[in-house]
Amino acid sequence: MTAPAPKPKESLQDSLQQVVRILQRHKLVENLVHKQDMPRHELVESLVHKQNLVELEHKLALLHPADIAFILESLPLEDRMTVWGLVPGETEGEVLLEVSDSVRETLLADMNRDEILAAAEHLDADELADLAPDLPQDVMSELMGSLEEEERAELQSALSYAEGQVGALMDFDMVSIRDDVTLEVVLRYLRRFDELPHHTDKLFVVDNDQRLKGVLSIKKLLVSDPEREVAEVMSHDVVMFRADEDASEAAQAFERYDLVSAPVVDSTHKVIGRLTVDMMVDVIREESEAEVLSLGGLKEDEDLFSSVWQSARNRWPWLAVNIGTAFIASRVIGAFEHTIAQLVALAALMPIVSGIGGNTGTQTVTLVVRGLALGQVNSANARRLVLKEHAIALLNGVVWGGVLGVIAWLLYHDAHLGIVMTAAMVLNLQIAALVGIVVPLTMEKLGRDPAYGSSVFLTAATDSMGFFIFLGLATVFLL
Repeated sequence: MTAPAPKPKESLQDSLQQVVRILQRHKLVENLVHKQDMPRHELVESLVHKQNLVELEHKLALLHPADIAFILESLPLEDRMTVWGLVPGETEGEVLLEVSDSVRETLLADMNRDEILAAAEHLDADELADLAPDLPQDVMSELMGSLEEEERAELQSALSYAEGQVGALMDFDMVSIRDDVTLEVVLRYLRRFDELPHHTDKLFVVDNDQRLKGVLSIKKLLVSDPEREVAEVMSHDVVMFRADEDASEAAQAFERYDLVSAPVVDSTHKVIGRLTVDMMVDVIREESEAEVLSLGGLKEDEDLFSSVWQSARNRWPWLAVNIGTAFIASRVIGAFEHTIAQLVALAALMPIVSGIGGNTGTQTVTLVVRGLALGQVNSANARRLVLKEHAIALLNGVVWGGVLGVIAWLLYHDAHLGIVMTAAMVLNLQIAALVGIVVPLTMEKLGRDPAYGSSVFLTAATDSMGFFIFLGLATVFLL
């Protein structure tokens, strides 16, 4: 008799849809029962209320904390709180670590002090450090007091580093060995563990003062002669990080060298923790999400289902900037009312100049922001990048401006209008390229996210200058 085939794992979207359907069914049945007039109405309503919620609770118990976090982020606030109330207590702390900052705020706001303590007590010191900024001060004080001395020291160490530094992300759970023992001794030592720390692909070789001497990969350990000493087979070529280094640079190193784990050392070369690939993937994902939001002038912690008031207020600053820049663009057009009145074709053609300029500038901004994020753009090569982008803009302006000039000539039977169209395209693409480089570089120099609001400034420049150049050239050469 053959064993039944294993059930395929549900996709994340399937799990979300199942949760949504259970919530919809729960609301529908609850509303129907609530409207009915029947004996023992309260008892019936209580039973119906529990029926679907029990099914939902069982469903959540089977999901990974990261999957639960995704579901919570994908639900409106009312449904989110219903689901959150059914998450198993031993999983709550891990879910809080996985959700976005804005969603975490809504979940913690719904929890009392005892519930927060119960959720946090299942977390390690490095995980508590990630959660600490969002926890009430009295809760953190009690959690610190409940930790053993070693864990308390680890937590204080992690909290001493700023957000975005390697030290704030490092894991304290690691395996270190000496180099003067045989591989057989190392294997016996490892067998004493119930399980190795997650993502353990190498052991850190240290001296008596815990200073790093090298690493021994698990692969090398398993295939080498057990009688050989660690010093003979360990690797001295180690990718390591200082605790005060930037986490984004560490994430790039993990991607570049295909790392699974790496040691973190202090100024004396003493091993104080390690980084693992799952942490670095989180860093890369968060930076990517922040970059996308920043390009539109949105905050990193924007909650998709936050209240209308909060969402609107978050978008006010850049809307105010947009109104200001749109007003400037309208004044530019207003200054050429006489020109437009005499040559109506200009009104139909000028949005093309500004629109294509904006598209070209967006491409440049995206390229520069990516280069800054990867550390490829710096003061040494910035001038070369500017020249290259201007050359690209000139080539595109001549080619595609020429195409549009021919189209304008064919539509309006005016060769001079076609020449003005081409010239305006060439000049506006030059401005778009310049703004697309200067704005991210300026933001970087000011210590801000290079992507933050770049598209807003770019649109303002290409619209205002596009209108000014096109209408100005038309005034000089066509009237």
